[in-house]
Amino acid sequence: MKTLLINLLLLTGGIAVAQQPKPRPNIILIYTDDQRFDALSVVQKEQGDKARFPWFTTPNLDRLASEGVRFRNAFVINSLCSPSRSTMLNGRYNHLNGIANNHTGLADTTVTYATELHKAGYRTAFFGKWHMGKETGKRPGFDYSASFVGQEQYFDCPIEINGKPEPSKGWIDDVSTTNAIEYIKEHKGEPFLVTLAFKSGHGPFQPPARHKDTFANVKLTKPETENLDSPYKGQIETPRRQNVQNNNGGQNATQNAGTSKSWTENNDQKIRNYFGALKGVDENVGRVLRTLDSLKLDENTVVIFSSDNGFFFGEHGLGDKRAAYEESIRIPLLVRYPARFPKGKKIDKIVLNLDNAPTLLDLAGIQAPASFQGKSWVPLIEDKAKDWRTSFLYEYFYETPYNTPTIKAIRTETGKLIQYPGEEGWSELYDLSKDPNETTNLYRTAGGEKLKKQPLGELSKQEKATGYVNPDYADARPVDEKGQYKRPVKEVIP
Repeated sequence: MKTLLINLLLLTGGIAVAQQPKPRPNIILIYTDDQRFDALSVVQKEQGDKARFPWFTTPNLDRLASEGVRFRNAFVINSLCSPSRSTMLNGRYNHLNGIANNHTGLADTTVTYATELHKAGYRTAFFGKWHMGKETGKRPGFDYSASFVGQEQYFDCPIEINGKPEPSKGWIDDVSTTNAIEYIKEHKGEPFLVTLAFKSGHGPFQPPARHKDTFANVKLTKPETENLDSPYKGQIETPRRQNVQNNNGGQNATQNAGTSKSWTENNDQKIRNYFGALKGVDENVGRVLRTLDSLKLDENTVVIFSSDNGFFFGEHGLGDKRAAYEESIRIPLLVRYPARFPKGKKIDKIVLNLDNAPTLLDLAGIQAPASFQGKSWVPLIEDKAKDWRTSFLYEYFYETPYNTPTIKAIRTETGKLIQYPGEEGWSELYDLSKDPNETTNLYRTAGGEKLKKQPLGELSKQEKATGYVNPDYADARPVDEKGQYKRPVKEVIP
């Protein structure tokens, strides 16, 4: 009887041990600014002879991809810095969350992934570029922040430590990474959330000194669509806004250059500097990974790497972002979580920056609040997802003084419909399965009427599902009495 009792105690004890919950993971969310989906060497290798930047190498980001999961169809719902960053925080479309442009502060920060993780006992910290207008102060929802105001500068950038300005020395993304690493070391014994938001690769494209000439001699390749103008190019009157910040990457400068040279010839140094800055980012990601290794935190830490939007380098004659073409709306997305996720997995389902907030909560075992409009992509990784999205609504709202009009688009797994409200004649339709570079607009072709029926229906469906409106906090559009965009006055030379 005594032996039986001992065996029962051992058995129940063993069951109790087996059923103990796993420790909550640490979470590190890293994202860049304006990083194209193909600005990764793992993607360049995958593209083979079609790669435009085969000389660009990112060994540390490639390490994340090989040791974790790579999403090959990750997108933003609005390809602009502040709107995208606000969506990542509060999981809401920009027509609802208060941010429709780059010069408005984020008023509603009451429910974000940071506030919910804090409530669940996580230490939460934010480092780097916040960029909701020119907001100052400690970043809301985070226990600790070391961040800068607006765009600031690449070198010797003033940084607000919990809202108090302090000087810094060196290249800003090196500094932000050092601050994040120090925080990780200090809080290694408790679950933490660290958001590390880089300034790179935003204009004016200033790489660290060590990469000033790294790509000075590489051969640049022109995009296939360089001479295919967007339908609105030169068609919009753009009133000036006082104190607008020109970051040497905007469409106004690139679209209105008016020279006989190609886009790439006018901007080749910008391209070299852009990739030099992203090379510095890759090195800083490596620093974070080595820190986790040295502290033995790598196994139970989720590392997510992404960007706030893509960027054009001459595609459709464009610079900057904003437009609904692939180079602007597609982003890199890598995630590594050794304790739970497989190595080297590739996923082709559509995921969005809208999904970041619910995913972070899911990883921590927290139910997402009803306000979040995205969905966790954890079930995709674990092959448990049901009824996953096959399309999404893309939106952009006119912003003074830029010459990109308001946009509504539907992106499916195989195609894209782009509309410009008030300008039906500018509509675009692409079959991405046959035309991935968006070279042939099918909207007004002989077969276009049939081809656009399904995406038009899907667009209407997504507008209803997301509660789409043109928000009153968007900038006023320069329209005429018919509601169409005002055309620039053409100077007549006698």
